[in-house]
Amino acid sequence: MSGLSRYFPVLDWGREYSRGLLIDDVVAAVIVTIMLIPQSLAYALLAGLPPEVGLYASILPLVAYALFGTSRALAVGPVAVVSLMTATAVGRIAQTGSPEYLTAALTLAFLSGLFLILMGLFRAGFLANFLSHPVISGFITASGLIIAASQLKHIFGISASGHNLLEIIVSLIEHLKELNPYTVAVGVTATLFLFWVRKGLKPLLVRFGLGERFADILAKAGPIGAVALSILVVLAFGLGEKGVSIVGDIPTGLPPLTLPVFDMDLWSSLIGSAVLISIIGFVESVSVAQTLAAKRRQRIDADQELIGLGAANMASGLSGGYPVTGGFARSVVNFDAGARTPAAGAYTAVGICLAALFLTPLLFHLPKATLAATIIVAVLSLVDFRLLAQTWRYSKSDFLAMLATILGTLGLGVEIGVILGVGLSILLFLYRTSRPHCAIVGQVPGTEHFRNVNRHQVLTSKELVTLRIDESLYFANARFLEDRIYELVAKQPEIRHVVLMCPAVNDVDASALESLEAINHLLKDAGVKFHLSEVKGPVMDRLKRSHFLDDLTGEVFLSQFDAMHALAPELAEMAARSLKNRENEATRQRSGFDPSI
Repeated sequence: MSGLSRYFPVLDWGREYSRGLLIDDVVAAVIVTIMLIPQSLAYALLAGLPPEVGLYASILPLVAYALFGTSRALAVGPVAVVSLMTATAVGRIAQTGSPEYLTAALTLAFLSGLFLILMGLFRAGFLANFLSHPVISGFITASGLIIAASQLKHIFGISASGHNLLEIIVSLIEHLKELNPYTVAVGVTATLFLFWVRKGLKPLLVRFGLGERFADILAKAGPIGAVALSILVVLAFGLGEKGVSIVGDIPTGLPPLTLPVFDMDLWSSLIGSAVLISIIGFVESVSVAQTLAAKRRQRIDADQELIGLGAANMASGLSGGYPVTGGFARSVVNFDAGARTPAAGAYTAVGICLAALFLTPLLFHLPKATLAATIIVAVLSLVDFRLLAQTWRYSKSDFLAMLATILGTLGLGVEIGVILGVGLSILLFLYRTSRPHCAIVGQVPGTEHFRNVNRHQVLTSKELVTLRIDESLYFANARFLEDRIYELVAKQPEIRHVVLMCPAVNDVDASALESLEAINHLLKDAGVKFHLSEVKGPVMDRLKRSHFLDDLTGEVFLSQFDAMHALAPELAEMAARSLKNRENEATRQRSGFDPSI
């Protein structure tokens, strides 16, 4: 990308747009629209907003992303986790259902968009790297449980509240006496139906002779079937008069033009939540976009994705919506349905517009229990406790970060859970790198390779010790390296040369440089020369800008093999003989010569 197309990717793919691409995009848009209508309503309910707000958040944001986004398959709109975070953030400063609540939600979307755009312009996408995969996985798992639990009140037809899992469960138990059997019947039936559709409808349709792709599309449209059937049941049995909560009147029309409130007190209350929502939404979105792009050998621009998602959120805030991002399930459906360009999102927006104009009166009798069932089935697919066991087996520190995120999110709330997970991840990283893996190495006989003396049979010298450091050197581990070398010299008084082998050292900061100078000075006083080997070019460039190399008592060797030749010639001779024997043996094997004959 170059020039304007760098910031307006539509100018890039738009030049190639053809009738064939148009047909593919329109077909995908129709399918995603069918899926998005019930999702939009349901996620607005989860965010504590009127259902039409979900539709509004699925119109202009999609057009904005089509203009500025780089993924050709990402489907932007309301998603479960961001809806939960919106409810948490806005619920602290306004009463659910109040005009102030809606104003705060659209202001939150505007702030999220502004932050994302600034990140994109300053190429600050690296900030998302502080959210490690275990933290994200733990957060999504815990959020899925909280979301599912929060929707049980609609399934049971009772009132309940809470910002964490414990509060929600306690509130549900306290209000169980209000349980409405008709609502339970609708909610449980819809939930079971949607679970069956997710797993069982596609194989059934294929068995009846439908093509696999068409069967998959019908299975993905299961929520529409649940919506239609539940509306018919409510009408047929008059369940609205029997206490079953229904959506009611949804305003017909296009999204209104709205402006965020430029109130510094409100902005200061929302800015922290806006940053978290932006980063989490970006990580979720860009991971989906990269996965789908790789399948077609395409690429996305992460920094431009920040601008695309930022534009989508600002558009949402200016059209009566709330924060949005790219949804995993919706994007996969968009991809599988054949979307070829971001224009598919714009066509989806047209479909949602038509729904907002003409279909909303048909949704008057839609039971909220059905929307709750849609959410429950969607989010429980995100809950995966197997990752805990897998992470435990692979990395105990990542497991601790993941567990802390899950427990923090479940017990303290979504925002604190994320902050706790990120903070613990950083602390564990600092602890791990402050005690880097070090190994005394020797030469593997018959080779030019050097390996850990505790893992391999190697050649070593009493007068020479080589310490390989497997981490960059910085303030947190500089003292550790000093102590390690001092310990080695104290235990072996016959040492005359210490070589620091640096193949994994990518950086030496100022604190580490001071430590290297201190090590050099102490070894000099002890009659020991200090050497370096296998120093990378950028690290060497920085060392040359200091006086360290001028004061170094030893040398800097290009390779550890060179250091061994220069400092321990007797070992080099033994290694050469071993190498020669190995080469002779290999030659005999290739020629088929057997010296015993």
